Amino acid sequence: MINQVTIDKLHEMRLSAMAEAFTSQTGDNAYRGLTFEERFGMIVDHEWGKRRSNKLQKLIRTAAFRYPNACMEDIEYHEDRKLNKS
Repeated sequence: MINQVTIDKLHEMRLSAMAEAFTSQTGDNAYRGLTFEERFGMIVDHEWGKRRSNKLQKLIRTAAFRYPNACMEDIEYHEDRKLNKS
C-alpha cells in the first residue's frame, strides 16, 4: 500500500521514470542486497537518463532533419560512391 502511494506521488511530481525504476526494483529480489544509497542512485540515474533521452528526441524533432534516423554507421561505402571511410 505504501509503495503505491509513493509511486502515485512520483507520477504526480512528474518523475515517472523514477516510479518505473522503483516499481522494477521492488519486484526484483536482486536489489535486496544493495544499500539504500546504491538503490536510490540507480533510481536517480534512471530518471536522469530518461530525461536526457527525451530532451534529445525533442531536439531532433524540432530540428526537422530531412533524415532524423540517419546515423554514421549506416553510410554505405561502395566503390562507385568514392567515399573515403577514414
